[in-house]
Amino acid sequence: MPELSVRSRKMALGVQFHPTGHHVAAWHHPRSQIDMGSNPAAYVDLARTAERGGFDLIFLADSLALRDGDIKANGRWPQYMAYLEPLTLLSALSMMTERIGLVATASTSYSEPFNLARSFASLDHLSAGRAGWNVVTTGNTASSRNFGRDVHFEHDARYRRAVEFVEVVKGLWDSWDDDAFVMDRDSGVYVDLSRMHPLNHRGDHYRVAGPLHMRRPPQGQPVLFQAGTSDAGREVAAEIAEVVFMQNKSPDFCRQMGEDIRARMAKYGRDPADLRIMAGMAVLVAETEESARAEQDFLQSRIHPDVGRAILSAELAGADVSDVDVDKPLPLDRIPHGAERQRSGVQGILRIAEEGRMTVREIYEMFSSARGAPQLIGTPAMIADELERWFTSGAADGFIIEPSVLPGGLEDFVDLVIPELRARGLVRDGYEGTTLREHLGLARPADPGTGAR
Repeated sequence: MPELSVRSRKMALGVQFHPTGHHVAAWHHPRSQIDMGSNPAAYVDLARTAERGGFDLIFLADSLALRDGDIKANGRWPQYMAYLEPLTLLSALSMMTERIGLVATASTSYSEPFNLARSFASLDHLSAGRAGWNVVTTGNTASSRNFGRDVHFEHDARYRRAVEFVEVVKGLWDSWDDDAFVMDRDSGVYVDLSRMHPLNHRGDHYRVAGPLHMRRPPQGQPVLFQAGTSDAGREVAAEIAEVVFMQNKSPDFCRQMGEDIRARMAKYGRDPADLRIMAGMAVLVAETEESARAEQDFLQSRIHPDVGRAILSAELAGADVSDVDVDKPLPLDRIPHGAERQRSGVQGILRIAEEGRMTVREIYEMFSSARGAPQLIGTPAMIADELERWFTSGAADGFIIEPSVLPGGLEDFVDLVIPELRARGLVRDGYEGTTLREHLGLARPADPGTGAR
């Protein structure tokens, strides 16, 4: 990272839009937009609220299939059940906003590089340089059955494919010099073909001729996000990512992961200063701590046992807990054996189960609220204190806020927390640039015609 004092640099802020909110019971709350997953106007209002707060970006997750596991839970939770396609949605939002970045999740396992390169380049043009791509390899095994495959790609194979996929996409974005489209009526030349860079890629997984038939994106290339912390995921991040989305409750873990990724970047000729770490933060803020806790208690009370068991099953690497008594301790025979038992999350639940002091309901309530992210509940000062602690300690360069309830939770963050962060000099008072790269302090990739890349 650049050698800047904490006060001279600003934390990056994004907000993730889950249908109705991040908490699994958000749709029960009266301040949630219950039909948000199929209501584009609700997303427009959210985007404008985030832009009013000066957020750097909107982040949209995605799913290519219903969740595996207990089917009963699917009918009691809108996430994965009501997703508008992210690129289509962000294209609409680009027309209704002016400055905020627009980041969509798209899979390298179940997409084609040419189509995806064209779509994100189009979004960058539509938004005048505000597009970002969250590169995912798709972990949901059910997705394979929607794309003509009986078996999902193996973990490391997905990442190997992803590296080549991104290489192709970036090559397509660089199909033309910035000034190739001369559009000169006098000479009769619309595009200077000498400034074209055909791709003609032939690799292990893809064969793509190119070029992309549109001007180079305003940002040169949309910003690349990535969110894997496995060894393979960190290697891919070191090679391609400009922003890494961390989802872990420990600031030490996020700091160590960031240091590890930056240490790997040199082998790919990359400067560690060209990477931003953004940590996910599940947030519930109110004027008083008592009010915030009451809101949290209400949401926790509305977690249906079917949903709670499904989330616990996911934490236990897919173990079947659909029939366990939620008001008794978790039976030890439901803890997976073999390699899956060594996962840190599984080990944590194993320790709880061995102690026998918590019921299944109490265990799943621990995971259902924040789902892997730190849970910040309290007053504006309390929320700002924790964000400042992570930021000043080097655990993160910024945060992707995950409001418990939408739109109410985002409105509260903008009206209560943003002024507190501005008063502390931690975020800027308004937009200083127009593109997502400018918001995040990332350089625009050089014109391919300069030979600099």
